[in-house]
Amino acid sequence: MKSLPYAMSSALAVGCLLLAPMANPASASSGAVTHAPRIKLKPSKTTTASGYGWASSNWSGYALSGSAGQYNNITGSWIVPAVQPSKSPSYSSSWIGIDGFNNSNLIQTGTEQDYYNGSAHYDAWWEILPAAETVITNMTVKPGDHMTAAIKNDGNGNWTITINDVTQNETFTTTQAYAGPAESAEWIQEAPTIGGHVATLANYGQTTFDPGTVNGANPGLVIADGGVMVQHRKQVSTPSAPDSDTDGFNIAYGPTAPVAPAS
Repeated sequence: MKSLPYAMSSALAVGCLLLAPMANPASASSGAVTHAPRIKLKPSKTTTASGYGWASSNWSGYALSGSAGQYNNITGSWIVPAVQPSKSPSYSSSWIGIDGFNNSNLIQTGTEQDYYNGSAHYDAWWEILPAAETVITNMTVKPGDHMTAAIKNDGNGNWTITINDVTQNETFTTTQAYAGPAESAEWIQEAPTIGGHVATLANYGQTTFDPGTVNGANPGLVIADGGVMVQHRKQVSTPSAPDSDTDGFNIAYGPTAPVAPAS
């Protein structure tokens, strides 16, 4: 998730966000793409009836939320989705992270899948709010690539972020200072923020997050940990129920939940 300069407070970073998705955001090439903490929405009758625990205008997927210091290690694995052409610019991000579910802090890494200027664009990145996203220029990300990632608290205020493109045999690791409360852990398909507005979600088709761990163990996901994305009063991104071993899920563009992945 890209964001504001590090010297600005995280509260200001969140305060600049507008809740309504913007119909025609600027292209990512302008450097205006940002990623934000979860923007909460009241679950609709549909999401409540389906058993999902939350709804958002910018996030969809699964999140665990607890007390400060509860989450010190998260891993995830996903397939880079192929975005479909769109008349107006559209954007999507797939990532794992700690914090951001109920606060303005966030440490994360993932991939970007956008469509603008007549073509699809893909990259890998890492970020610690409120600093700007760092694109990982030595990784060549393509749709269908198998990605794995990990974020780990090393102690003494330092965290290690690792992301691997297994398909391309490329890897990146960095150790950074992070002082967030570590009170949530997430596996997310996101509509990033463009110039302070939530972007229109790209039609990413469907992808799989599986397997994932938290604090070195199975996360034990349940449907109530899942959330849907709603834009312009339409449900635009929907996760499946967790797989049978509770460490993964499928997620699809649109209002229909896909079948859970095989364990």
